[in-house]
Amino acid sequence: MTEHNDIDVLVAGAGPTGSTLAADLLRRGLRVRLVDKAPHAFRGSRAKGVQPRTLEVLEDLGLLDEALAEGGPYPLAGFHLGPFIVPWRMQQQNRPTLSVPYPNIVMLPQHRTDAILHRLLDRLGLRIEFGTAVDGFEQDAGGVTTTLSSGEKVRSRYLVGADGGSSAVRKASGIRFVGETNESDRMLIIDGSIDGLSRNRWHIWPRTHGKTVGACPLPHTDQFQVMIRLTPDETPDLDEAHLASQFRTLTGSRLRDITWTSVFRPNVRLAEHYRAGSVFLAGDAAHVHTPAGGQGLNTGVQDAYNLGWKLGQVIAGAPDSLLDSYEAERQPIAARVLGKSSELYASLSKHRISGLKRGDEERQLKLSYHGGLLAPADAPSTKTLHVGDRAPDAPCTGPSGERRLFNVYQGPHFTLLAFGGNAAAILPKLNWPTGGAELHRYAVGTGYSVELNCLNDTAGSLTSIYGITGDTLVLIRPDGYIGSIITSDWLGAFDNVARSLTPHKSHAAHSI
Repeated sequence: MTEHNDIDVLVAGAGPTGSTLAADLLRRGLRVRLVDKAPHAFRGSRAKGVQPRTLEVLEDLGLLDEALAEGGPYPLAGFHLGPFIVPWRMQQQNRPTLSVPYPNIVMLPQHRTDAILHRLLDRLGLRIEFGTAVDGFEQDAGGVTTTLSSGEKVRSRYLVGADGGSSAVRKASGIRFVGETNESDRMLIIDGSIDGLSRNRWHIWPRTHGKTVGACPLPHTDQFQVMIRLTPDETPDLDEAHLASQFRTLTGSRLRDITWTSVFRPNVRLAEHYRAGSVFLAGDAAHVHTPAGGQGLNTGVQDAYNLGWKLGQVIAGAPDSLLDSYEAERQPIAARVLGKSSELYASLSKHRISGLKRGDEERQLKLSYHGGLLAPADAPSTKTLHVGDRAPDAPCTGPSGERRLFNVYQGPHFTLLAFGGNAAAILPKLNWPTGGAELHRYAVGTGYSVELNCLNDTAGSLTSIYGITGDTLVLIRPDGYIGSIITSDWLGAFDNVARSLTPHKSHAAHSI
């Protein structure tokens, strides 16, 4: 058996969560392996809704253009009631604003989301090890020794289980998965083509032959994602001819060229903990949802986005307590999302049209870590933002041609914005270690561009969006959330924040 002792993080599961985490770790210069028990990449449409906050994550990874090109908008629903089709808009359509550039959900079949992330991993030089499962692991003070199904033992600083609802990593860690699975409530999900069915509607037959049936057109293809509610005592037959015959009986349309089928059971479960020593859980390994509201994939991607920079910082020498904030920040979010998706699913089960409505909460733009370990409730705030809130976009003119704050934030670094002359003057005096993520410092509209990087806010939109009323420092974390707001005691307050987020080995000033 070969033993490796030079890996920073072993990630189990190459779905959207594990792939996002691996990509984020790689761009931080970490040594990563990504294994997946499946023989190949996932081939179904399953989780097909990419929420606005996830689009912002994809933009940070340089993948937004691919996602938008391969995805599309959600169509109107069309209820088949006898000979009539009644239109209904499930997704509220919002106009882009200066602070929210991508306000609407994008329909992107899961296999395409996976493929976009996998192409990025390939560009970053990582080969996904399909057909390789985690058989078990042992921890010690220095890290984790994981045994793979190949017999290989892999030595890593950390192990992350992003290996789905039946996670082998979670089971081996002994972490309880609290909740329930309703075995009597099942749904067939099928990817296939349908003759003669218009592609400008998400077709819904609310009660046909005692069943609820849906057919959602998938963008840039002739396929639909078909959903058929099973009766409690029904034994599903996944034979293609039987499925086609059943669909014809239920809807009168011909289903053909089936490429993927699945029987879905509405799990609602939450891991009791997200961390066990040097082992972490993310995505469906930590929380599983009903499909209502399109929350599962998106919550998992944001788990990865939260965990990646923290692993990078601790590996570089930041205090281990930073990793405790992963569970503290993400588990309450998952609990709220579970409650919301369960509420929507219950409405759908009772044939309530309210269960089809989607609004601000599902977009995940207003989720905040305020009041958590890294964002005390009594921390200073601005007129519009608290520590722990999402850092909004805003127009600006940057030194390298940036036109938006999201251009400035893009990458694995922290960003520090200084509003006002006194705050700008203090920027060069603030200590930041040379190890770990860099700190990019900018004075906002102060005229200090000769000495410092300056973001010009000529229209005042940036200052207004960020609610600035006086001299202020705003620190933005690598995952796009407000890390600190400082209005006085510049050096002391900033040093306290830096000590909780950065390596302690040295505190030499470092800026671009």
